[in-house]
Amino acid sequence: MLVRHAKVPVWLPWPLPSGWLVSGFIGAGDERTGTRGSAVALSGPNPLGGPAEMLIIAEEPGVGLGAGLAGLPGPDPGDGFAASQPHATVKVANHEAPLWLVESDGKAIFVGEVSASWVWLVLWPDTAGTLLVEPLPLRDLRYPEQEFDLPFGALSPRLPA
Repeated sequence: MLVRHAKVPVWLPWPLPSGWLVSGFIGAGDERTGTRGSAVALSGPNPLGGPAEMLIIAEEPGVGLGAGLAGLPGPDPGDGFAASQPHATVKVANHEAPLWLVESDGKAIFVGEVSASWVWLVLWPDTAGTLLVEPLPLRDLRYPEQEFDLPFGALSPRLPA
């Protein structure tokens, strides 16, 4: 349902990082305007040890889903965003898109723009941000010609009920 009504990408890292599982989906919007924000939750091993979680959020500017799930005030990344060199990248359709680190305690928050939509990657704990040392390849689940055999895990507690 989320994929059919989404006006924004529903991003999935593909291939998934080794040992990672999909742990939920959520959308923001309504029946009249469609889904204007989407989030995919994942869980897996932290490259620096222990478990980790990641949310990948796509949204139209001003929706606030990414900031809300990241625990930030306001609907967008905030003042000073993108004022320095990018800290990471994602790879979409063979193009790299820059991401900037947003200051936060206990989690790594990276934000950028792809196809006129915000893309947020929120990782717990903050050391899981090392997953982005190399560009993370993202695929948009809205395109039906893709074949995925997604491994699912327990529902993420990071998503609202």
